[in-house]
Amino acid sequence: MSFTLRKTSSVRTNEITEQISVAFDYVFDGESVFDCVIPDIPDDYKIGLIVGSSGSGKSTILNTLGRHEDFLWPPNEAVVSSFKDADDAKNRLSGVGFNSVPSWMRPYSVLSTGEKFRADMAISIKDNACIDEFTSVVDRVVARSCACAINRYINAAGFKKVTFSSCHKDIIDWLQPCWIYDTDAMKLLDRGAARRPDITVNLYPCNTDVWPLFSRHHYLTGDLNKSSRCWVATWEGQAVGFTAIIAFPNGNFMNAWREHRTVVLPEYQGLGLGVRISDAVGKMVLLDGGRYFSKTAHYRMGEYRENSPLWVGTSKNKKSRKDYNYSGSTKEDKYKHLHAKRVCYSHEYMGVKQDDEDFA
Repeated sequence: MSFTLRKTSSVRTNEITEQISVAFDYVFDGESVFDCVIPDIPDDYKIGLIVGSSGSGKSTILNTLGRHEDFLWPPNEAVVSSFKDADDAKNRLSGVGFNSVPSWMRPYSVLSTGEKFRADMAISIKDNACIDEFTSVVDRVVARSCACAINRYINAAGFKKVTFSSCHKDIIDWLQPCWIYDTDAMKLLDRGAARRPDITVNLYPCNTDVWPLFSRHHYLTGDLNKSSRCWVATWEGQAVGFTAIIAFPNGNFMNAWREHRTVVLPEYQGLGLGVRISDAVGKMVLLDGGRYFSKTAHYRMGEYRENSPLWVGTSKNKKSRKDYNYSGSTKEDKYKHLHAKRVCYSHEYMGVKQDDEDFA
């Protein structure tokens, strides 16, 4: 059952407060009184959202459920160093759509606003967490993509009673909370079976001149093979991703290709665009009578393929490449030697079912 919480605050009056009171015909004796309706929150839920305008009581309600905790990031340590261990850092940062490995290795102070926001979410989300002013400091594209990623992360990790407050209602369909309390309407809403908005990404052939827009965001290198076949992905008219493939010569089969680079701009990470772009290219290669392979060290993309019926692991999947451990004189030999101890995901795209998203 809901109840009303009355709060008061007192300040010392002075000449300035008196002048302001007279100017606006506002009776003020130094004390402010305001009431806040505390809703009857469900006992069991995964994600809750308190939404409303500034000053409508969101933080007051949130504080009845728990306390928002700001994490103090060490000034001279990499972001990843603040997590329990490497796996915890990898799972949490990727879980909120923060997928830039180079940025993981930097101190919090030099991150972009969007990266700081995602890092804060990664370190804060746990059972009974209370997150105040959710998405208030980021643009609305980052807000939507991060809300979407957080929904998937909380559900996959099994967290309970994670409650957010926000003055922005545009995140509701992306966060998919179990319940919403609107502090302006003073009404508790049940989300029911509402679905996340559809995402339609268009994939267009392009040349390598487009790569500089994406190069610094690749998790390993900014290099690009000049013979690559390239595509740029757009969403709502904006360039959001890039992918490139190169020929994969093999004596056992013809017309084979392998993924060379796939990058999604940081603002759009967390929506699952990277894996869908890669799937779309694999589908095009198969329709052209070819075979499509990909090797990646990126955890999110690798695990997606491990669980996707569209991909099948090759004989080299998640195995160290001892056959790379030799000295050679070619550029490719030197590349292989550097990666001899790096265990990667290795898959072939099989296309056993229709892709989930639309690509034009």
